[in-house]
Amino acid sequence: MGFDISERYNCVVIEFSGNVMGGPDAVRLNEKLHDLIESNQLNVVIDLSNVKFMNSSGLGMLIGALTTMKKAGGDLRICNAGEKIRSLLTITKLITVFKHYQSLDKAIESFKEDE
Repeated sequence: MGFDISERYNCVVIEFSGNVMGGPDAVRLNEKLHDLIESNQLNVVIDLSNVKFMNSSGLGMLIGALTTMKKAGGDLRICNAGEKIRSLLTITKLITVFKHYQSLDKAIESFKEDE
C-alpha cells in the first residue's frame, strides 16, 4: 500500500493505493496523522478510489486513524470506496461508523457543513 497526501480547502486528503493490509503501513499512517495533529490539521479525508483489496488489518488501520483524529478534536471521512470495499464495510457494519461519500468533493464539502 502507498499513500499520497495533499491539502484541499479546509482538509487533508490521503489517497490510498494498492492493497490496504495494515502492518508497517499502519505505523506510517499513524505517524503522519500525529504530524497533522501537531500542525492543527484535524480534518482528514481518505480516498479509497485506488484501493484494490483491504483485509481486516486494513480495516483496523482505518478505525485507528478515525479514533486518533476524533481524540484530537477532528474527524476522518472516507470516499470513493469501490464495490468490494463498500461490501466489506457493510458486512462488518463499519459503514455506520465512518462517514462515507461517493466523491472526494462531497467529502470535502461535508466539513464545510460542520462549521
